[in-house]
Amino acid sequence: MAKILIIDDEQSIRSTLREILEYEKYTIDEAKDGQEGLDKLIANSYDIALCDVKMPKMDGIELLERVQMAGIDTQFIMISAHGTIETAVDATKMGAFDFVPKPPDLNRLLLTVKNALDKSSLVTETKTLKKKLSKKYEMVGESEALVEVKEMMDKVGPTDARVLITGPNGTGKELVARGIHERSNRAKAPFIEVNCAAIPAELIESELFGHEKGAFTSAHKQRIGKFEQANEGTLFLDEIGDMSLSAQAKVLRALQEHKINRVGGDKDINVNVRVLAATNKNLREEIQENRFREDLYHRLGVILIKVPALKDRKEDITLLVDKFLQDIADEYGTKKKTITDDAIDALKDYDWSGNIRELRNVTERLVIMCGDEISGADVKKYLV
Repeated sequence: MAKILIIDDEQSIRSTLREILEYEKYTIDEAKDGQEGLDKLIANSYDIALCDVKMPKMDGIELLERVQMAGIDTQFIMISAHGTIETAVDATKMGAFDFVPKPPDLNRLLLTVKNALDKSSLVTETKTLKKKLSKKYEMVGESEALVEVKEMMDKVGPTDARVLITGPNGTGKELVARGIHERSNRAKAPFIEVNCAAIPAELIESELFGHEKGAFTSAHKQRIGKFEQANEGTLFLDEIGDMSLSAQAKVLRALQEHKINRVGGDKDINVNVRVLAATNKNLREEIQENRFREDLYHRLGVILIKVPALKDRKEDITLLVDKFLQDIADEYGTKKKTITDDAIDALKDYDWSGNIRELRNVTERLVIMCGDEISGADVKKYLV
């Protein structure tokens, strides 16, 4: 049941609100002033705080500021006498959910509480999903090679510098890009990914820059491209070494001028996008073969991050397998399986040409095919 904290210096108001809300089966707690309210909010978890504006020691506005600074997610409903409604409105601009006048109207109060609870649930759900997403994309390992990558991510993340991420397929280049985005000031804005190798050359420009209605035969309506979708956020161009030269020219212009044109359009559209790119190719060799623009390479490669192959960080296999076993158990809704030391040794002896992606697939295969404990013999049987 939802927990509500009533913060008001008037005993009669607290008693009235308690009676109304307890009748609706809410769990109620009280505080007689702002300081006591702050102490309780720090010590306990509440879904909603019904808070008076005018109070001794600490008024409701200061309390709201202190709570926000402390990162407490409780939804605030300000209680205001008619003379302080303007103040209460200002409080909603500062982050309060809503306000109700004194004396409270029963129907309005209950509706406001219900709506605030809906928002509280949504905030909690969003945080849970973000934690799951963050866990999904976390980079696991303590090897020297990976620690160096993480340190570079920490340094470059808060900047707006463009980053070129290189490394073999399956090493986690996307994880590096997402990690950089999460460390940036754009973390709350979109992270838009484009796999340049998966899009036909004739469609890549429409995918990136969008198109106007009638721009080509199948353009039946206007389409917003990835650059515009990523505005204020991050655009991740994966496998950029496979992008056509014509599209490269347009990307270069977008990076230089912060403007794009939709296919079939003649209007400049301003975009504020941080571009991260990744490739498994040697772009310097591609430049020599006239398959990649040198000027684009230098635009993209302000910071270069090379992601190590799994064969260069085999000491991380133990941690990676443990994570995969937990992830797979969560996905299947089963108990996490254990793995023996000789099984780990057998995994470390393998070449892993497919890198972490291959290790994840092999771990899932072992979970499906083996008993509660995965042995070295199991690994040798199912690895190839």
